[in-house]
Amino acid sequence: MTQSSRDRTPAGGRTVSPHDTETAERLLARGRLTVEGRLVQASNATLYCQVEWEGLRAACVYKPVAGERPLWDFPDGTLAEREVAAYEVARATGWDLVPPTVHRDGPYGPGMVQLWVEPDPDIDLVALSRSDDPAVRRMAVFDAIINNADRKIGHLLPPGDGHVYGCDHGVCFSVDYKLRTVLWQWRGKKLTPEAVEALGRVGTALRGPLGERLGELLTSAEVDATRRRVEMMLKHRIHPYPPEDWPAVPWPPL
Repeated sequence: MTQSSRDRTPAGGRTVSPHDTETAERLLARGRLTVEGRLVQASNATLYCQVEWEGLRAACVYKPVAGERPLWDFPDGTLAEREVAAYEVARATGWDLVPPTVHRDGPYGPGMVQLWVEPDPDIDLVALSRSDDPAVRRMAVFDAIINNADRKIGHLLPPGDGHVYGCDHGVCFSVDYKLRTVLWQWRGKKLTPEAVEALGRVGTALRGPLGERLGELLTSAEVDATRRRVEMMLKHRIHPYPPEDWPAVPWPPL
């Protein structure tokens, strides 16, 4: 499916900003989903929808579990929950790097529903991914926390306000080190003070509500591995290096 930014602007009702996370979560969880098309470039079933609830309306992405392709290294039927887990971790960092995301039933069964964020077409995503932009550097830290095995250039969503969101976090949280990303420009470099603070927030949250929430979405081993990654980054305070026995960059990188 291809649409212009104008085509993707919801008509009628009050639209919801991704920064208004509580309202967006209620809309996504309770609203009526109407499927309008499919993102054909996605490897799993990814449906473009409108969601409406009590005068609110927004565009969103719906990924039903039934449309997930089996993977050799991730359990079947778990990608939607991993997407929600990534959103929960992103909120805990205090950076809100992932658009509001919920797990709910939909027209094709249970799945992940995420608020649509339209990237600014005037921003060069390749140049952004190679830059020293602080927002992109935050994404690199976030990816290390969740052990993202597929950070492609096209998974960066800069709406044009200085913020950068990320999408497609279904292959994350493995207990094995699988970090595969286009954002290696900080490998081995010292973490920024704000990154250390964010990691501290995540570490604290993992010992409380975040750990409990992730326990509902991931295996106990995956939650423990997430804690260990945070502890390791806080101990050494550097960006991680590429894995030695795993492809470091996704293919294709776009």
